Amino acid sequence: MLLNIGIDDTDSEVFGCTTYVAAKIVSKLDSLRGVRFIDYPLLVRLNPNIPWKTRGNGAVSIRISIDSREVYDEVAGSVVGIVEELSDLNSPRSEPAIVFANSLPQRGDVLHQFYLRVLRSMVSPVEALKIAEETGVSCRFLKTSKVGVVGALAAVGAVFEDYTFELLSYRVKENYGKPRRIDRDSVMLMDELTSKHTFNNIDPETKRILITPHGRDPVLFGIRGETPEAVYNAFRLVKAEEEMECWCIFKTNQGTDVHFPDQPVAISQVKKYDSTCVEGSVVDKKIIQGGHVIVTIENGETISCAFYYPTGGLKKAASMLEPGDYIRVYGGVKEHSGKLVINAEKMEVLKLCEKTRRISPSCPKCGRKCKSLGLRQGFACEKCGETVEGPQTIIIERGLITNHPYLPPERSHRHLTKPLKRYGREKNRLAEDYGFINPWHYP
Repeated sequence: MLLNIGIDDTDSEVFGCTTYVAAKIVSKLDSLRGVRFIDYPLLVRLNPNIPWKTRGNGAVSIRISIDSREVYDEVAGSVVGIVEELSDLNSPRSEPAIVFANSLPQRGDVLHQFYLRVLRSMVSPVEALKIAEETGVSCRFLKTSKVGVVGALAAVGAVFEDYTFELLSYRVKENYGKPRRIDRDSVMLMDELTSKHTFNNIDPETKRILITPHGRDPVLFGIRGETPEAVYNAFRLVKAEEEMECWCIFKTNQGTDVHFPDQPVAISQVKKYDSTCVEGSVVDKKIIQGGHVIVTIENGETISCAFYYPTGGLKKAASMLEPGDYIRVYGGVKEHSGKLVINAEKMEVLKLCEKTRRISPSCPKCGRKCKSLGLRQGFACEKCGETVEGPQTIIIERGLITNHPYLPPERSHRHLTKPLKRYGREKNRLAEDYGFINPWHYP
């Protein structure tokens, strides 16, 4: 019997972590007779623009096969017990949900389509409950609110076209809220030795370490990479200067850009909180206080795209745009002063308009710059006396590359942002099936 378990909304801003709950469940289930893991646990990042999310808006899916109904009951009881024990039930922001499906999703089916919608837009718990009922998915709730069912059901429906792996390690409870203690030199060495197969370890501009979070959650550090072996080997190079309770490798949609639609959508179809992609002609550009760049594009309708100062090179590229350029913008939709605005996460310049400047012509005899003789009176060389009729028009080098992804610096990447180093390394449905390494979790 197959069992596909989805879990979400166990944490709050100040306590808990859904992946930690999953890691503890993995350890428990791996100790039970009659349970076999079908895949690594899935860390499923969902729409990062949902306003009530906590941190990275991640849900998890644990996919196993079980021998009998008795084992099923033991598994379900263990999962519910661990979620109840480790969730922040005192917080109004934590509304844990657990869903149990007896099948795996297939590309294009109802659950997979639901996952894609939750990745890119806002979906209500009412709709999630209706789909759960239609597909025979069982739901359990630890509080009266059912908000968590959206992410839990989406995790159950996740089918990864492209994927990466992350090894997450966790602190002992006594260290929650304290500064994380990791040997910086070991992280630098790890990045140097493994950067071909890992990503977002260190910000290259500031040398800031990116593997450690900063909140009160249980995560000590996480290593992101292309294969289970890559993240495990990198993990072994990092020297933690505090006790580690447990760790687990997750398969994940992080670093894939999957939250953006495959094709640009019409500006008229953009909705608040969407993760979207639109394209159009630049009609206006403003640089406002704080160094932020606001670019307005038009394609049937107009919409403003905000390139904020922390996006670094992305913002700089936006500041070089001119009216008439044709661009594609990816980002999250927010509302400012009653109007929808795309907070840009990525940009591609599809076509550049020609930018020219008129300058004084050069003397055809000696090459020196000529001087104007007055309005519509032409130009003359002060050395030779040679006259030239009009100014010279030159094409200005724009400094922008077409059909190239412009991204923020790595320190400003969202979990789902695909780093430049992953372009051309995407996996697909024919990719190698990565089996379990030994070990893949502890304990």
